[in-house]
Amino acid sequence: MESPPSSFSTFRSYLRALAQTPSRFAHRAPSVSSSYEELSWVKSRSGSNMHKSLRWYDLIGLGIGGMVGAGVFVTTGRASRLYAGPAILISYAIAGLCALLSAFCYTEFAVHMPVAGGAFSYLRITFGEFAAFLTGANLIMEYVMSNAAVARGFTSYLSAAIGIPTAKWRFTAAALPKGFNEIDLLAVAVVLTVTLIICYSTRESSILNMILTTLHILFIIFVVLMGFWRGDWNNFTRPMNPNSPSGFFPYGPSGVFNGAAMVYFSYIGYDAVSTMAEEVRYPIKDIPIGVTGSVVIVTILYCLMAASMSMLLPYDMIDVEAPFAAAFSGRWEWVSKVIGVGDSFGISTSLLVAMLGQARYMCVIGRSSVVPAWFARVHSKTSTPLNASAFLGIFTAAIALFTDLNILLNLISIGKLFVYYMVANAVIYRRYVVIGITKPWPILSFLCLLTLTSLLFTLSWHFAPSGSSKSFLLGLCIGLATAITLIFRHTVPQVRKPEFWGVPFMPWLPSISIFMNIFLLGSLDGLSYVRFGFFSGLAVLVYVLYSVHASFDAEAEGFLGVKNGEMIRESTESEEDPNHKV
Repeated sequence: MESPPSSFSTFRSYLRALAQTPSRFAHRAPSVSSSYEELSWVKSRSGSNMHKSLRWYDLIGLGIGGMVGAGVFVTTGRASRLYAGPAILISYAIAGLCALLSAFCYTEFAVHMPVAGGAFSYLRITFGEFAAFLTGANLIMEYVMSNAAVARGFTSYLSAAIGIPTAKWRFTAAALPKGFNEIDLLAVAVVLTVTLIICYSTRESSILNMILTTLHILFIIFVVLMGFWRGDWNNFTRPMNPNSPSGFFPYGPSGVFNGAAMVYFSYIGYDAVSTMAEEVRYPIKDIPIGVTGSVVIVTILYCLMAASMSMLLPYDMIDVEAPFAAAFSGRWEWVSKVIGVGDSFGISTSLLVAMLGQARYMCVIGRSSVVPAWFARVHSKTSTPLNASAFLGIFTAAIALFTDLNILLNLISIGKLFVYYMVANAVIYRRYVVIGITKPWPILSFLCLLTLTSLLFTLSWHFAPSGSSKSFLLGLCIGLATAITLIFRHTVPQVRKPEFWGVPFMPWLPSISIFMNIFLLGSLDGLSYVRFGFFSGLAVLVYVLYSVHASFDAEAEGFLGVKNGEMIRESTESEEDPNHKV
């Protein structure tokens, strides 16, 4: 049987396809895949398979390497000085708990469906193609921007470590506009070197990450021990300025939670580990240990760092830009150099893990036909997504070459929080809905009510005037969220139970994750939402002009077996991967 003509075969064909965009969008946007299809013939579109070479200790190393970057030193000082005081220790514990809840949601999906697509694949089997593409496109752009920022930051930290001014590493191109005229060849070299490493072998990339992460942790432990040795326990409760608020909680509970919102971004990076699921030898055992274990270890490290810094100086004396380096200045200047060297290791590992993750996202997006299938190819010799890795590496290097760090930082940070929110919604939806068998409206109503209540709490927290009325409103929101979840828990039965690993205390833990992610989204500035709106609009435009037609053609040619969500009749048995190893 002859295949139908492609929407892109001729200009006339493309115009004809554009005229059918509304009907094609209505047909393809809500279309969902099944886990079995993602694990079988969708994965086969890459040609070769990714080599299963990773174990739980590799995942822990990748998780720690992805999370513990150089920025944690700055974040700790800023949050302690401006928001939490010595209670920054509690802020880190709260942020770690929130990260752990999101990690639970990722782990349930990754164990059930160990593919390289991470959140894109999880949303595609739950909320459909369009929701997955929108979040996936934002993730890719945020990865590229943040990796470019990290690469330019490497130049700054290396300069501080070896005592050479940053200006010596960069030169100015007068013909380019300000903010884009400082050419950073070292940043480009770092990105291209990492790209070559991840193209060559995932296993070797993991070994390199393990070495650099171990060295970085040793530097952190050294700084922590120095802080406990030179520090004073009285600094936990006594500020330097007697007019400053005193005690362990100088700014009260609100300061602790505001501090938690700021330091939470130090945990971003564990999600990249879920994209390595396809290369894990024993996913049922290794993924839960690797993902959740890395979050727990990083939480302990961060809490120790926070305690060490609080002992070194009274909170009102902490330098918000370089807290540890400033604390050791003068007689202990050499410790500042050690911190700079450790930061360089942290930047290297976070860049390595993030670039591994972005390539695997792009590879699986290519498998779904919403971007060219060229990105989906896995090289037969290296067993890595070579095309996606090389393309995104070159793209990242081009941005890192000339774009100022401050411009890049204003363009990132909202995308991943939005994805964490979506994945938490997806894990609840998937537990309670089997499309074509159960009605989705009770679950969708619950998720919408929970989101609205969380949004009301967040707006009240940030904008309501202080006083008893604000406390009452915040308490009312928490009570409503609790009541909504309790009613849902006792009136809507679960229709799907994970066979191997699932989020405990369903739906409470994912609901708390939804609540906290919305609260954290509310802590971002307006520029983050402008960026998110711009890239989301760009993603919608790409989907309407290209992706929906490409996936429509793929369906017609038999590459996409699921035409519409209504056609799916899933069972637990049909979704399991026959090669799923315990």
